[in-house]
Amino acid sequence: MTTNVRTRDGGSARSRSASRRSHGEGPFRYAATGAGVILLGIMAAIAVFLISEAIPALQANKGHFFSELVWDPNGSQVFGIAALAFGTVLSSALALVIATPIAIGVALFISHYAPRRLAGPLGYLIDLLAAVPSVVYGLWGVVFLVPLLKTPSQWLNENLGWFPLFAGEGAIGGKTMLAGAIVLAIMILPIVAAISREVFLQAPKMNEEAALALGATRWEMIRMAVLPFGRPGVISAAMLGLGRAMGETIAVALIFPATFDISFEILTPHANSIAANIANGFGEATPIGRGALIASGLVLFVITLLVNIAARMIINRRKEYARAAA
Repeated sequence: MTTNVRTRDGGSARSRSASRRSHGEGPFRYAATGAGVILLGIMAAIAVFLISEAIPALQANKGHFFSELVWDPNGSQVFGIAALAFGTVLSSALALVIATPIAIGVALFISHYAPRRLAGPLGYLIDLLAAVPSVVYGLWGVVFLVPLLKTPSQWLNENLGWFPLFAGEGAIGGKTMLAGAIVLAIMILPIVAAISREVFLQAPKMNEEAALALGATRWEMIRMAVLPFGRPGVISAAMLGLGRAMGETIAVALIFPATFDISFEILTPHANSIAANIANGFGEATPIGRGALIASGLVLFVITLLVNIAARMIINRRKEYARAAA
């Protein structure tokens, strides 16, 4: 039998509590809905702006925008996004391949191997990498990394030149796709490591303790109990890092040699991206050239949006992780 507790004014405590919840939930629900609508409105406004500014340039284009390798909107008004989109995807994919294993290793070390007194400062140190301005990474890449990669690039070309990525003749090293990919990998590593670390820390402790109780080593416990639980989170973190790499501007603008060709040779000076091309060409662009750059930005906007949507879908596939991350 339930006893209703009476308050000073004679009302039921249970009804008063329900009334408070109803009064609080309404404004919060409206505020949350309004925030979502405002965000969608901002994204729609950005898309409308990009489309409206790009249409005149696309109409004046004398080439095919999606397949043309030439980029000369200021002169002959022939320009295409093929080489820029290829460079953007290739550099970001290489950065992801380099950064993801290192980030997972760092996240596992902080969450399951490092002593607590070391894990906290190390986690903060990794997070601080995300606060370093991108221009600093770009300058570090130009001054330090590019000369350092000269000898390793020649070795890779001589010994693994049969593989398309390491092939090439003539100039090897310098401002290459490899140098840009390494800088991008360092820039996205904190994002992937931080999210992966939080996912690994949320793995069910009962599963971990059960694996250890059955005689599993720490690595076997991680392989059986932690990695399967954290796989969706790691994949989504990697895709968010991919979106970050695709939109990077200043660092790659300082490193990439700004060529307009499609080449899988990452050891030769063949590299460019949409963001780097916008940064290098916007200041001197004519009205048609500015519209062409905005059109390329629209393509980058769509690609990045698709990457983030895919990451959100992967998170939602695992209800346990979605509830833990909420």
